[in-house]
Amino acid sequence: MRSIWNGAISFGLVSIPIKLVNATENHSIHFRQIHLADGGRIRYRKVCELDEEEVSGGEIGKAYEDADGTMIPITDEDLAQLPLPTAKTIEIVAFVPADEIDPLQMDAAYYLSANGVPAAKPYTLLREALKRSNKVAVAKYALRGRERLGMLRVVDDVIAMHGLLWPDEIRAPEGVAPDSDVTVRDAELDLADALMDTLGEVDMDSLHDDYREAVEELIAAKASGEAVQPSESEDSGGGKVIDLIAALESSVRAAKKSRGEGEGEAESEEDMADVHPIKKKTQQKSAPQKSTPKSTGTKKSTASTAKKATQKKTTSKSTSSAASSKGTSSANSAKKQTSSGSRSTTKKKTAAPRKRASA
Repeated sequence: MRSIWNGAISFGLVSIPIKLVNATENHSIHFRQIHLADGGRIRYRKVCELDEEEVSGGEIGKAYEDADGTMIPITDEDLAQLPLPTAKTIEIVAFVPADEIDPLQMDAAYYLSANGVPAAKPYTLLREALKRSNKVAVAKYALRGRERLGMLRVVDDVIAMHGLLWPDEIRAPEGVAPDSDVTVRDAELDLADALMDTLGEVDMDSLHDDYREAVEELIAAKASGEAVQPSESEDSGGGKVIDLIAALESSVRAAKKSRGEGEGEAESEEDMADVHPIKKKTQQKSAPQKSTPKSTGTKKSTASTAKKATQKKTTSKSTSSAASSKGTSSANSAKKQTSSGSRSTTKKKTAAPRKRASA
């Protein structure tokens, strides 16, 4: 691997010559911009704003733009004269437990390679000291024109360094958490724990970029002139309010099935929990039920039955008066009074009251 920086690790009075090598690589597929009309390549050109002429890289320098728009030229010689002790040195400033480093600070990763035979002994000494202490080293170094913060740790038999963001470069998570207070039940936590246990661990080497593979297949198909069929994307149900308990239970079953667990267990439809949106309850007015008074041979039982049925269905003053009237002598009269009471309830008691029956 090609080194991108040569220097030394400063470990107290011990100096370890090292070479800096990139530990990661980017496998993302990069696209070019083209002119849709003719497929011509679109390129960016560096043009001076004053004379509107294109300039080469050798004619371009650095400058700091002041608040009023004034450009203050800064040369490489100006920067080289600054008292920067970490210009060619990775200066270790402390040894701390690894859990004291916030993962949010993690940036680029590098391998530190011993530069030459004399560097082998102090390099191995630092590596074994880091292993035995179960700590990481916090260091300062300069790369690409600025001083940076780093963390040294052991990976197999190599010292690796992670570039770290400075603490003041980490934003506070203000306004990110949910605004409303949410209560999580113990049953939901139990199911979440069960899902975590079912998913278990994973071999990190088995994970791969499915999207990049799909893009590569798309490029190969278009290059060979094949017709590209759009793939059917599954509805993830995003944005829907779901039954959380049912979703967790279904997730646990799906995870077990994917791992081949519980294949011999028979599951009925009643055992399966459906995941569905939670609908808001709406209050609906129940329609009044008609009650038909029983017909008897006496006026007293007919009037009494009609009066009870009318009192349950309406509070209309005119209906109760009519029901208690002595002139009600048949089942047909009681039925008319009940129907009249139902109509007055449906119209929300807006009908005009009838004339009182004379005693």
